[in-house]
Amino acid sequence: LQGMDEPIWNETIKLFRGGMPLKRHWAYFRSYDNSFTGSEAVDWLHELLKRNHNFGPEVTRYQTLQLLRKFMKNHVVEDVKGRYGKEDFEDSGQVYRFPPTSPLKPLPQRTPVSENCDLPRLIRWDDYEELPQPEKIPMKSLILVRDTERGQGLVQLLQRVLGLKTMDGVLDPKHVNAKHIIHNVFSVNKTGIVIVKNKAEDMPYWVLSAMKCLANWPNGRETKQPMYPGFERDVLRTVAEYFQRLKEPLLTFQLYEVFVNILSLLQQKEVAAEALQVCSLLLPPANRRRLQLLLRLMARVCQNPALPPLNDAIATRTLMVQTFSRCILGSAEEVDLDELLATKLVTFMMEHHDSVLRVPSNLHRHVDDHLSHLRRVQIKYAGADTDASLVSPSYCRKISRAEFEEQRVSSSQGPMQELLEGLIADTELSAKDKRKRLKQFQKSYPEIYRRRFPTAESKAAVLPEKAPRLKPQLVLLTLKKPFQPFQRSWSFRT
Repeated sequence: LQGMDEPIWNETIKLFRGGMPLKRHWAYFRSYDNSFTGSEAVDWLHELLKRNHNFGPEVTRYQTLQLLRKFMKNHVVEDVKGRYGKEDFEDSGQVYRFPPTSPLKPLPQRTPVSENCDLPRLIRWDDYEELPQPEKIPMKSLILVRDTERGQGLVQLLQRVLGLKTMDGVLDPKHVNAKHIIHNVFSVNKTGIVIVKNKAEDMPYWVLSAMKCLANWPNGRETKQPMYPGFERDVLRTVAEYFQRLKEPLLTFQLYEVFVNILSLLQQKEVAAEALQVCSLLLPPANRRRLQLLLRLMARVCQNPALPPLNDAIATRTLMVQTFSRCILGSAEEVDLDELLATKLVTFMMEHHDSVLRVPSNLHRHVDDHLSHLRRVQIKYAGADTDASLVSPSYCRKISRAEFEEQRVSSSQGPMQELLEGLIADTELSAKDKRKRLKQFQKSYPEIYRRRFPTAESKAAVLPEKAPRLKPQLVLLTLKKPFQPFQRSWSFRT
């Protein structure tokens, strides 16, 4: 790991080695000085992590135990017989000690924060005009040069915001997609939430409905399903299962190191918020939209006094972070402080969700200049990554009431059709649950259901009918017949 995991890792080791109380303990028929039990280490380190600014009060005892197990594998601690690596740290009376030396990881070079006050000028979006004329070099080469310089400019901006002397090992320039940035800046609704053009990339309608229900509780319960005690917990479970089944975290594996580096800036709220603003623009638009909606949901749930407790043992704020932190930030391979870092960063993002996902004003200006230039010169090179739909002006026209009603009905039925198709295609549902939900859908939206299943054969093709059960009296008759000859034969012999 080459990001900000190393200094936090080193700091935690130093605090643990320097503050952990050491005593004399009895083990293996002898006493050991300067040692501690597993339970004593978990107790002490758990309190340290909860008070430490790098982690915070959301750290759980189990996360602390996981960290001590990583300490054991990296020979930060050992058992009293000197064993480590393959041994597992236990939250018990097992006795452990510190080895004579403790391995610390090399730290990345970082520029002082005072040098980060002014952001460098981005490479202008129309700098390609200063390149050699297209007739002197192949068009394909010109496009590659433009994309390369644009990516380098954004990498330089991120490097300066994060305060790093180099981005090597932190961000690969090929993951800087200018088209994603333009979409994330301009293709948004009035509240700043990204709009995805391909509906297949958006969240399913039933997930959006569940999130809206929980975020606006108790005013968001628009579903016709009956309310029951614990309904809000089931809604949260539904949302959590969707995000936990995603193939990768919302911040993506490729950008993990970038976001981990922001942890060192959290003590300076404005600096950290600005870094998150820039870094989050690198996300694919669908990921940024999911992240915006999820963070807003988490914040509203924590701030809603009318919402019943969602867990009997855990506070709502802690529950939100523990439930969704690994859905937001995680590495492709488990690293030393992976889970604890995710907890800390997600807590900050949830508490400042209204600012960390806002578009930076200076970057907005640069992108706007680029689009204005394209509108002026009307240039679009073959194979360029600028979508014409992003630069073409749009217009509004007045429509009649009949057209409005037609659009309203069609727009409302579209999501319902998507919901029905989602139920049909869901492989996680059992046949019994799928029949039950389809029956509920048929009751609530009979017209849409009838269009999808006009005949019994069309429904059977999607979901086979249940096998008929034999009536009890028929089973008895079937069993009597084989025994009748045997009974007569027995009576004859008697």
